[in-house]
Amino acid sequence: MAKKPNVLFVMTDQQRFDTIAALGNSEIYTPNLDRLARRGAAFTNCYSTCPVCVPARYTIRTGREPFNTAIYQNGPDDPVDGQPLHMEDRCGAYLARTMGRLGYRTFGVGKFHTVPWDEELGYEVHLHSEELYGTPDQRTRDAFASFIKRERPEYDFIEGLMGERTEMYYMPQMSPMPAEVTVEAWAAARAVELIEAEDDRPYFGFVSFIGPHPPFAPPIPFNRMYDPDRMPNPVRGRIEDDHMDEQIPWMNYAIWAEDINDAHARVLRARYYGEISYIDDCLGRILDAVEARDDADDTVICFYSDHGDHLGDHNAWQKESFFEAACHVPMLVSWPKRLPADVRREELVCLTDLFGIATGAAGALDVRDGINVLGLLDGATTGRTHLVGYYGTPGTRLFKVMVRSADRKYIYMANGAREQLFDTPNDPHELSNLVASEPETAAELRRVAIAALSRPNADRALDGGDLRGFSFEARPFTRIYQFDRSRGVLGFPEHPADVLKH
Repeated sequence: MAKKPNVLFVMTDQQRFDTIAALGNSEIYTPNLDRLARRGAAFTNCYSTCPVCVPARYTIRTGREPFNTAIYQNGPDDPVDGQPLHMEDRCGAYLARTMGRLGYRTFGVGKFHTVPWDEELGYEVHLHSEELYGTPDQRTRDAFASFIKRERPEYDFIEGLMGERTEMYYMPQMSPMPAEVTVEAWAAARAVELIEAEDDRPYFGFVSFIGPHPPFAPPIPFNRMYDPDRMPNPVRGRIEDDHMDEQIPWMNYAIWAEDINDAHARVLRARYYGEISYIDDCLGRILDAVEARDDADDTVICFYSDHGDHLGDHNAWQKESFFEAACHVPMLVSWPKRLPADVRREELVCLTDLFGIATGAAGALDVRDGINVLGLLDGATTGRTHLVGYYGTPGTRLFKVMVRSADRKYIYMANGAREQLFDTPNDPHELSNLVASEPETAAELRRVAIAALSRPNADRALDGGDLRGFSFEARPFTRIYQFDRSRGVLGFPEHPADVLKH
């Protein structure tokens, strides 16, 4: 029997769709992402259907949308009566466990952002590098933090191994460690070792980089790779439109980004691009390891991100909106032995579809809530007409839903029952809300949203067969503090001298 292809997933965190040179960004240097784009297909309309870390990652590992994962925002799951309490009972076996049962040796390296943080996902080799450590035990058991303590103890004093957070979250930084020691270099090195391992079985590998998620702290020399004066300013619309989603001003304040001006924003974009170019350099080592094997052409590689970053566009920072900057992500899919190279595809795809890519390559296609992307590429299937996204617990003010068609994007926000409609292909910066001028289109896409929500768990967002709305209510602004709790640091001291007490 012929050997099954290898499958390698490579993921970044918070990387926008418009950050790959080969796909049109002339300001950024990404030779290895360009190399991947030439190796296969670039899907130019890929979305994260719940654009924030935890729920996005569960759509990938389950192949299920939030109404099945029951995770609509960062935090624990929220199943309703009638849904099994355990995630795999609701959704089916996780992807790594599924691929192991299909005869693959499996490994996962990097950020997983599970709840709980050390959830067992079915990998034979499972090496964590999470961003924050809540307890001394977590820092001890985190694979990267323990590597630093064991192999590079001179850096173990650093509290924020990936850079400072809290009030420094959106301040340009330089990595506290050299390029060969950072979490990205560690992840690439572990991935290379696992790809090179001798084993008769094909491999399924998942490599998850923490960057370019803030803080933007690329190591030398990537910290000085981009001149801020050559970076574009953020693209802003009318504040009434940009902040129609009250999550945006709330989040801006929460992560100390409510007053970032254009000059500051250009510096941040330069450091953000530096992070991406550094990850690209690490990615090159992984691709070299793939290509050094005899079965390189029979290796499926998927590259993608969990969501984007507003980077000041729409008067916004972070993610968790359905503006393109936050929910539109890169997706590169290649399989030289079977699929065409260097092509661009415009079909609507999403992170949920990754489950079907892996299982389809393994000869046991299981698309779950997704579609057959490999079938799109070889002409066997057609794409979807609409793509639906979800954020916030249904039935609460936080809930919002997106419907993307080929030429329009509809967004409904329960808080204030607010609506937006954009001609995304012709208004890529989403500056003109067409709800008033195209009411029939808005109503049609609203009906698509209602149909998508008419299922257990999601139907909490409905009221009498229509979208549930609430009178508008802004949340009180509050700061997020992200210190190293594993070392007892919980916040700023009451008195400055208190930090000197041991």
